[in-house]
Amino acid sequence: MKADKYRIQEGKKTDIRKLPTDSREDKADKEEIIAKYEENKRDLVLLQDKFYADAREGLIVVIQALDASGKDSCIKYVFSGINPQGVKVHYYKAPTAEELAHDYLWRIHQNIPRRGEIAVFNRSHYEDLVTVQAEDIWQGYHMSDRVLDDTKKKFFGKRYEQVNNFEEYLYENSYRMVKIFLHVSKEEQTGQLLERIELPEKNWKFRADDLKVREKYDAYLKCFNEVINRTSTKNSPWYVLPGDQRWYTRYLITEILLDALKACKPEYPELPPEEREKLPECRKVLSEAMAEYENGKKDKKSVEPKKKSKKKNKK
Repeated sequence: MKADKYRIQEGKKTDIRKLPTDSREDKADKEEIIAKYEENKRDLVLLQDKFYADAREGLIVVIQALDASGKDSCIKYVFSGINPQGVKVHYYKAPTAEELAHDYLWRIHQNIPRRGEIAVFNRSHYEDLVTVQAEDIWQGYHMSDRVLDDTKKKFFGKRYEQVNNFEEYLYENSYRMVKIFLHVSKEEQTGQLLERIELPEKNWKFRADDLKVREKYDAYLKCFNEVINRTSTKNSPWYVLPGDQRWYTRYLITEILLDALKACKPEYPELPPEEREKLPECRKVLSEAMAEYENGKKDKKSVEPKKKSKKKNKK
């Protein structure tokens, strides 16, 4: 099962609240999916190595979800095995005073990767479209009246346009962005929050305020629905993935990553002609050096005294 069916098409209104949160609709076989997932991870390692060496495009992976939807674990397991030199994960918490003193895309732009690298955003600039909107935080911004005097609809309508322009700007500068929303049911979210209380090793993840966010599940999902529909574009698409079964979610993410990397058509760079001409002579020097090492090992072995076997004393 490919992830294409979960891609939100630009201009086509989709109510994400009606999309599945598990694999039942796809009739997925768990053993087959897990085997394919492991195969995909091996393919990702090889493809990412070529992508890193090619360095003509950069890839940004945005992961968004409601609380307790498995963002951290998805990143942990999907990207395990990939060369960490070419992958950077950025976790966006509530903005600091320094970040609030700048435009909301300022902290994002600082973490755009070098071409050839993959950046994973655990939360992202979309917090400034969803959380800020759902909690009405925007009204408390320290900004001029000409900005804040807009209606809520106009204020965020401009942000949708700004984000679309920003992401298109990145695409036109040789970057690709895929945006993934982990769509979990309220029941699954409740179970995950309860687990954080019942398992001592997960207590650190829980805050009493998480229950307040849970109470706003429908309001947040409604907000995500509008945001995703307004910002899913041809070059920077959104994928709304079923999130209740993590083995299935992780598999679908590997499918998305493989498609994104393949679309970049990475190739290992060729040596410049002047360097290629030097290869035969360099090979000769190194081969002779290796031969000397081998001969040295043989000579050392031939002169080593044989150890005398110890005879047992007869009583």
